[in-house]
Amino acid sequence: MKDMIPSRKEKGFTLIELVMVIVILGILAAFALPRFADFSGDAKDATIRGAIGSVRSAAQIAHAAYLADGTTPATVQLDGTSIDMSTNGYPLAVPGATEAGIETAAQLSGEFSTSGTAGDTSADFIFADQDGDTASNDCGFSYNQSTGAVTILDDGDGVVCN
Repeated sequence: MKDMIPSRKEKGFTLIELVMVIVILGILAAFALPRFADFSGDAKDATIRGAIGSVRSAAQIAHAAYLADGTTPATVQLDGTSIDMSTNGYPLAVPGATEAGIETAAQLSGEFSTSGTAGDTSADFIFADQDGDTASNDCGFSYNQSTGAVTILDDGDGVVCN
């Protein structure tokens, strides 16, 4: 005698299995989301640290070219661009309208605004956000043409850009 109840093959997932998968994904998302939610501060920090490295390198390369040319040239050539030098042999911090200084030598983008006027021996480079507003007054670095030194504008918390 054959079984009175025909055998059925089940296809798909049960409602309980689907709910458990959704709950597990929700728990994983709750732990992962705060870790990946806000990278804008890290991105600003990396941008400024990259710019600082570029300025330091450009200042040293320009200084080496200055020394190689006999310590008296008013300009040096970097990548086909004439960079105006200070009397100490480092690129100008704030060049005049027709001169090229450290900003050109380091190939800084328009994300940085420069403080100071032509003839100043140092300048602050402040990072601006995508709207063009400065992020904060301590979000940048300072360059000194007398020594080629670059210092981070920091409020003491160890974070470059808050």
